[in-house]
Amino acid sequence: MSFLDREHTVAKPGYSRWLIPPAALAIHLCIGQAYATSVYKNALVSHFDTSLTAIGIIFSIAIVMLGVSAAVMGTWVERVGPRAAMFTAACFWASGFLIGALGIATDQLWLVYLGYGFIGGIGLGIGYISPVSTLIKWFPDRPGLATGMAIMGFGGGALVASPLSRQLMSLYDPNYDSATGQASGGAVAALFLTLAIVYFLVMMLGVFNVKVPAPGWRPEGFDPGKLKAKPMITRANVSAANAIRTPQFWLLWTVLFCNVTAGIGILEQASPMIQDFFREGGTSTVAATAATAFVGLLSIFNMAGRFAWSSTSDFIGRKPTYVMYLGVGMVLYILLAVAGNSSTAVFVLLAAVIISFYGGGFATVPAYLRDLFGTYQVGAIHGRLLTAWSAAGIAGPLIINGFLDAQGEPGELVAADYRPALFTMVGVLAVGFVANLLIRPVASRFHEAEGHTDAFAEAIGRR
Repeated sequence: MSFLDREHTVAKPGYSRWLIPPAALAIHLCIGQAYATSVYKNALVSHFDTSLTAIGIIFSIAIVMLGVSAAVMGTWVERVGPRAAMFTAACFWASGFLIGALGIATDQLWLVYLGYGFIGGIGLGIGYISPVSTLIKWFPDRPGLATGMAIMGFGGGALVASPLSRQLMSLYDPNYDSATGQASGGAVAALFLTLAIVYFLVMMLGVFNVKVPAPGWRPEGFDPGKLKAKPMITRANVSAANAIRTPQFWLLWTVLFCNVTAGIGILEQASPMIQDFFREGGTSTVAATAATAFVGLLSIFNMAGRFAWSSTSDFIGRKPTYVMYLGVGMVLYILLAVAGNSSTAVFVLLAAVIISFYGGGFATVPAYLRDLFGTYQVGAIHGRLLTAWSAAGIAGPLIINGFLDAQGEPGELVAADYRPALFTMVGVLAVGFVANLLIRPVASRFHEAEGHTDAFAEAIGRR
């Protein structure tokens, strides 16, 4: 397994950095399947004869473990390099599907929690941060563009997984009901088994193609010493241990938590939500196939927002970009609550822009961290910050599902039943808006000595 060692991934002189984004996308497109859980959510509710909240816990556990594993393993990822980290992520992610399939086939919901939620969630966390920290090192001149390229794949995972899952469930279940999206437990188990194999093979493409820049490498024509100084962008470096002692880290943690909580509830409920908003006389005017297409459309905006908004932040700054995400987001949530059921076009437009802000928040935050704390241990710092995603992975679905379970049964809900949850999200975004305004440059007492970070980079390069 020596090919996984960091020393075998150091790029030789002349290597094109533009070969790295496809390797990152191979990982993120696969683990981004987590956003497509709503496609088979109702099938699992029926199979296990349980509530939306109970099935939603699967997704919440996965997101919790994403943040926990990213925080715990962030420094390890920096030390061993992206190839070993991405291989480890692939093993955990595929194993999660296999154990989840066993749980569905044997009617053991706790095995789905353990497999897809706990074990798969570990793969999510390790797989999420390793391409991001690598791309930041390859693109020091455009960190927003770099993180957007990596993380847009995660947002686009559902674009592939949603139609693929629907077609596979139709193949595995002759009685698959396209009108309701219901499939047998055996079909969902077979789906999980298929995804385990396919995703592992695709992730191996990223594993074998990823490389890290040699110590001291810089893009041609890039001289950091000639860059115009900006108050929110530091030229110093802060270690991961010191970063969590700063108020900036915890303010940004709050910003990410609020932005994710507001968006993740919609994504997790996307397919049933559009059907419920346009329900007349107990029957939705939106077919299950159209609802599945809506999930795919949200995936496009999630992916596009990650690239477009994070790239824009290279020019307007990270702080103003989050002012837009949170401030305009509050207005959009209010409009969705009061006018979202006026027409499907209005609903889709509002939801799409909201999800583009949600995705953009993920892609912009690593560059925000780089601005505040430098590149020294940005991957490890990013991993620790993703615990905000873990907390949001619990809060978002619980808020949405908790309100909906109190309002009625799945398949009988209407737009008015969603309003309490949507107005709650407006308040959540307001908290994040204030936290973003309070962020200031990191005090110099937290900075690392310049020689220390250079010695660390050289030592890593020799391993």
